[in-house]
Amino acid sequence: MNVLSWNCRGLGNQRAVQFLKEIVTQKKPKFIFLCETKCGKSRIDWVGRLLGFDCIFVVDPQGLSGGLAMLWKDGNEGSLLGFSHNHIDMRIVMEDGVLWRLIGLYGEPNRSRRENTWRLLKELAEDDTLPWCVIGDVNNILSQEDQRGGHPYPRRLLEGFNNCLADCGLEDMEMLGYPFTWERSRGTDFWVEIRLDRVLYNSRWAAIFLASKLVNLGTSSSDHCPIFLEPVAQPRFSTFHRFRFENAWLREPMCYQIVQSCWEEITSGGIMNKLELCASTLDQWGKEITGNFKG
Repeated sequence: MNVLSWNCRGLGNQRAVQFLKEIVTQKKPKFIFLCETKCGKSRIDWVGRLLGFDCIFVVDPQGLSGGLAMLWKDGNEGSLLGFSHNHIDMRIVMEDGVLWRLIGLYGEPNRSRRENTWRLLKELAEDDTLPWCVIGDVNNILSQEDQRGGHPYPRRLLEGFNNCLADCGLEDMEMLGYPFTWERSRGTDFWVEIRLDRVLYNSRWAAIFLASKLVNLGTSSSDHCPIFLEPVAQPRFSTFHRFRFENAWLREPMCYQIVQSCWEEITSGGIMNKLELCASTLDQWGKEITGNFKG
């Protein structure tokens, strides 16, 4: 199961459609989230059929800007939960029965209205019945390191976005490949690159998809690079063994010490790396101290 996200800056031209077709051929995503489609349902339906997708949901643009689309292969794997002009909320069913929410997000591009995006994320976070992750062009960054060139990013936007993620219990996923996903004025003294496209996730989602990968696909016919998410529901520390926490460990004081030590040991890389270290350490300790638990 994998997800492609791209700010295509309009699907009305054949160049963007051909580029998208090439990506789909190479990566074979099961879900595609598109933002700034700048075209209506009939055009998106045509593109979806061209790419071989049976399920298509479209949010029409407002005038000449905006427009969202979610495409997926199998109607049994995804169902619509909600939408607006800035998001599409999907319920995902994995082959093994795992349920989670996939939210395609197009953040408010106008900096003076950026609070609208933060408010939307907080509203989405109120429904915490399923693990969830957010993918898309969020139109905000978390630190000055997410930008190269141009004027420093406004501090109020950095603080507002970081506070929003903290309130929602969301983490930013580490991205493989080139660190920036949007650019302007390449080859001039005004060249600016920013990481605007990203994946955000909560701790329950991370606990399921410990081995997930997010990749910047690099090239694009748009000024945004497409990003590719591979949610993998298997710990990286073992290919053949699935970690299971044993309640008997709670009677051992060392269990709490191990969790605290692992949590404090990793100071960067996000909650997924912390969970993975805790799982691998507890798994080995459990076998040595209390025996190899079956199951």
